[in-house]
Amino acid sequence: MRWGSYFCAMKKSPIGVFDSGYGGLTVLKEIVKQLPEYDYLYLGDNARAPYGPRSFETVYQYTLQCVVWFFEQGCELVILACNTASAKALRNIQQKDLPKIGSHKRVLGVIRPSTEIIGNYSTNGAIGILGTAGTVLSESYPIEIHKFFPGREVFQQACPMWVPLIENGEFESEGANYFVQKYLQDLLAQSPKIDTILLACTHYPLLMDKIKQYLPAGITLVSQGEIVAKSLLQWLESHHDMENLISKSGSLRFCTTDSALDFDNHASLFFGREVKSQHIFL
Repeated sequence: MRWGSYFCAMKKSPIGVFDSGYGGLTVLKEIVKQLPEYDYLYLGDNARAPYGPRSFETVYQYTLQCVVWFFEQGCELVILACNTASAKALRNIQQKDLPKIGSHKRVLGVIRPSTEIIGNYSTNGAIGILGTAGTVLSESYPIEIHKFFPGREVFQQACPMWVPLIENGEFESEGANYFVQKYLQDLLAQSPKIDTILLACTHYPLLMDKIKQYLPAGITLVSQGEIVAKSLLQWLESHHDMENLISKSGSLRFCTTDSALDFDNHASLFFGREVKSQHIFL
């Protein structure tokens, strides 16, 4: 049975959660904790990951293709649980594509929820951002943080080796120590005032313990999952028309554009429990 006909027959409208790979599962994990009654459909575009080093146009086209796929499955609301997709594709999709595809549909990202509150964590007014090269290059975080916290200073550091280390299961290895220490040192060298660091990639929570080993005392480390989950809860409470469209049977479905077996073997590390996925073609 085709996925489209399945969701049509069951009259399901799950919340779509998208990532280029596995990282979005750390966000989904927190969303399910706070909103367990909803149905969810997750897609990892593992066949084309990572998105971080790719051009803005490529990330936009890949992300749009996946968003359209979600809509075809019956999703009315899609969360881009990927910083690179949020940085490089979200605005174009919201402004250019949704009016043509369906103005009642919604696509949300992870950058705005994080930037709305990250300034509250800092007493020195200096915030560090650790992200992929694509997210850093987009300047999305400095731009958005300055909208909500004009007086804050924002310092960014790209961590191109972190996602490969994580996705290859090396995030707890001795080899990961060098790159964790290196990127932290590179970030903190930009300003002695940094007292808050945001993990601006949904993969990075798997490195949380290792990052803390090399983090100087007094610096607050923030990951996005809980922030995004709380923001989504508040958003749904204020958007009753959309909330009423989402089906509620507590179901979870996982899809990947690459090997389902490989996805399942890795996904449990990010999601915290066993995952059974289905391979799909875009």
